[in-house]
Amino acid sequence: MPELPEVESLTHFLRERAVGRTILGVDVVAFQALKTFDPPVTALGGLTVTGVSRHGKFLDLDCDGVHLVIHLARAGWLRWREDLSGAKPVRPGKGPLAVRVRLAPDDEGLAPGFELTEAGTQKRLAVYVTKNPDDVPGVAALGPDPLDESFTVDALKRIVGGNRTQIKGLLRDQKIIAGIGNAYSDEVLHAAKMSPFKIAATLTDAQIADLHEAIVATLREAVERAHGLAAKDLKAEKKSGLRVHNRTGQPCDVCGDTIREVSFADSSLQYCPTCQTGGKPLADRRLSRLLK
Repeated sequence: MPELPEVESLTHFLRERAVGRTILGVDVVAFQALKTFDPPVTALGGLTVTGVSRHGKFLDLDCDGVHLVIHLARAGWLRWREDLSGAKPVRPGKGPLAVRVRLAPDDEGLAPGFELTEAGTQKRLAVYVTKNPDDVPGVAALGPDPLDESFTVDALKRIVGGNRTQIKGLLRDQKIIAGIGNAYSDEVLHAAKMSPFKIAATLTDAQIADLHEAIVATLREAVERAHGLAAKDLKAEKKSGLRVHNRTGQPCDVCGDTIREVSFADSSLQYCPTCQTGGKPLADRRLSRLLK
C-alpha cells in the first residue's frame, strides 16, 4: 500500500510534470472507483492543473478550483505515460486499469498523462471530483500529519494519553495520525524499540519522545530516499529501505536476531524480538500479548 512517503513523492512527481497542463479528458474504466457524481468527471476536461498536494495518503490535483482527489488504497498505483496519443480506447474489463487522465500535448506533440491501476480482486482504489477536498469523507476525518510542524512531542502525548489501543493499531488509524500504514508502522516501532502490542496509554514520557522521534525520522528518511524518483521506481525504493516489514525470517540489521511475523487485524506485522520485545516472541494470534 502506498503510504505517506510514496504519496509525498508522487505529489512532487506530478507537480513537476502536470502543473500548467490542460486536461484533455479523464477516462473511468473501473466505474466503482469513481465515488462522486457532482461535479461530473467530465467537468475536468479543459481545466488546467494548477497545483498538486497531499492529504495523508490522498493525492489532490487542483484543476482550476475543481479537485481530482485520489486514494490508491492497498493495491493501487499511478503510472506516468510520456505519450498517450496512441493509447487504445479503454473499456471496462478485468484488467488492472481503473482510470486514465489525458493531458494536452506538449511542444513536441507528445500527449502525456497518467493511469491509475489496481491489482487483485479487492477493488478499493477511489477517485473523487469535488470543489472542496474536505468534502471527501476520508480527508475530512484525517488526524494530524506527522511531517507537519504542529506534530510535536506534546501533540503525540495528547494523542496517546488515555488511549487503550495497541500502539500498532493507533499508528495505522488515519483518524488519529495521517499517512502511516502497515509497513511504516512496523518500521517506526522497530526504530523506537517498542512492542507493537504495547498499550498506548501506558507509554512513559520518555517512550513518547522516542516514538515521536522514530515517526518523524523514519518518514523523513523515506521521503528523502524517494525524492526525485520516477513513479515507476518508488515501489522498489520502498522495499529496499525497509528494515523489518516483509522481512520475516531474515536477520535484523541492528542486532542480528531473526525477524518474526504475527497476525494483526486484517494483515500481519513484522518485528524483531531482541529490539522490541525483550527477546520474547509474540504469540501468533490476533490481539496477542507477550507469551509468559
